[in-house]
Amino acid sequence: MTTPDFIREIRATAGHRLLLLPAVTAIVLDDRGRLLLGRRSDTGEWSVVGGIAEPGEQPAETAVREVYEETAVRCVPERVVLVQMLEPITYPNGDVCQFQDITFRCRATGGEARVNDSESLEVAWFEADALPPLNRFALERIHRALRDEPTWFEPPAGPAGPASEGSAAGPA
Repeated sequence: MTTPDFIREIRATAGHRLLLLPAVTAIVLDDRGRLLLGRRSDTGEWSVVGGIAEPGEQPAETAVREVYEETAVRCVPERVVLVQMLEPITYPNGDVCQFQDITFRCRATGGEARVNDSESLEVAWFEADALPPLNRFALERIHRALRDEPTWFEPPAGPAGPASEGSAAGPA
């Protein structure tokens, strides 16, 4: 993932301290129900498309921009699938980030899937039952996007405690 300029500016004064960043994931489906994936240039692994929101950018706009920047595919967000605070990540240079992710299910509307920037080594469409190896976070997002269920979010821990162990579905 390329570091946006605004984060470089923050890092100049914040150093390696934890930054909470808004991020999106786009689960993109074509008219045949295939999923759009990219093989990341930093890890060599296949992944769903995602990225960091720019200042003032709406999350759905971020999803559309990231999909186009990385894959040259045009898309339209159809619904929010998942809202989740991810675990903090420490990068090799010592920077620590925690992403608040909004996952969108998107429908491809045009363009030809191809590598469109330096973040991907390959870009391809995959049948849902023939996916390449993916990490558990990508698989969770894909499975939730393929189901017609309400947006998923972690239940708040309030006076009554968490709703039910590890699962809650409700409108966001």
